[in-house]
Amino acid sequence: MELRDIEYFAVIAEHGNVRRAADTLEMSPPALSKSLRRLEKAMQAKLVKRSTKGVELTVVGSALLAQVRRIRLTLDDVAREAADLSQGRAGHLRIGAGPTTAEYLLPTAYCALMEEAPNVTMEITVSDHDVMLPMLRNGSLDLIANHLGPAETDLEQEFLCDNAFVAFASAVHPLAKKKQVTLADLAQERWAMNSPSLASQAWLFRTLEASGLPRPRIVLTSRYHPLRFGIIASSRLLGFTSRRSVRQAARTYPLAEIRAHGFPWIRRDGVIYRKDAYLSPAAQRFIEILKSTAQNVTRKKQ
Repeated sequence: MELRDIEYFAVIAEHGNVRRAADTLEMSPPALSKSLRRLEKAMQAKLVKRSTKGVELTVVGSALLAQVRRIRLTLDDVAREAADLSQGRAGHLRIGAGPTTAEYLLPTAYCALMEEAPNVTMEITVSDHDVMLPMLRNGSLDLIANHLGPAETDLEQEFLCDNAFVAFASAVHPLAKKKQVTLADLAQERWAMNSPSLASQAWLFRTLEASGLPRPRIVLTSRYHPLRFGIIASSRLLGFTSRRSVRQAARTYPLAEIRAHGFPWIRRDGVIYRKDAYLSPAAQRFIEILKSTAQNVTRKKQ
């Protein structure tokens, strides 16, 4: 079995047509068909079957294609490791971060890494787990700095620090002026939220439902934090996010934390990366810097 035959097979599978795959690979259809037959002989099984539109994968072919994607990720890891070994601390990091983590950890951690390794370049994607975890698994991200979730067999998780999530509103909102707000008070209000699918919002839903109260009435959904902060500061809507984010935003917008019964929700933030995947020296050092930065943030809070 030759690696090039496996790669040619993957192109055939992606196109579903030998002629189009041959055009993509800039080789003749007979040569590509010969490669396919050679791979089928090595596998001792048919990998494709003819169809009216071209070719379709057999059960064995589908299983092989799934492994090809893993092989590509492994080869990509090997290539990046070789480059790092030859270039020392130079390299390119692809980091995913939640909006809150990006605000309170990444600026300081990034500057610290640049002091040590000025030749390292970095691409930062700020989003949520529903977007970033698939990117991590397909090799588009090296690591994620965001909240930790349940243990997963293919991922490693390292704790950074706790992060308190609170309800907040405009500084002139009636609830912002009360010394103690009940869950029933919160249930009567309208909300501007990030995404109902996120862990923070799920906690809020469960907390209200556990007290026999209806879910929050969400009238605005946006992942863009400054937009939500601006609208909440100018309306009677409530929001729910990190206390650190609220305090930072309060320097720009007239916002205030709502002192509600049962709050805050404590979220565990950390670093997530693929288990057994290659982490460059720069990536490993950046994780160490993130841990140190998180410890400093916690000490300042205390």
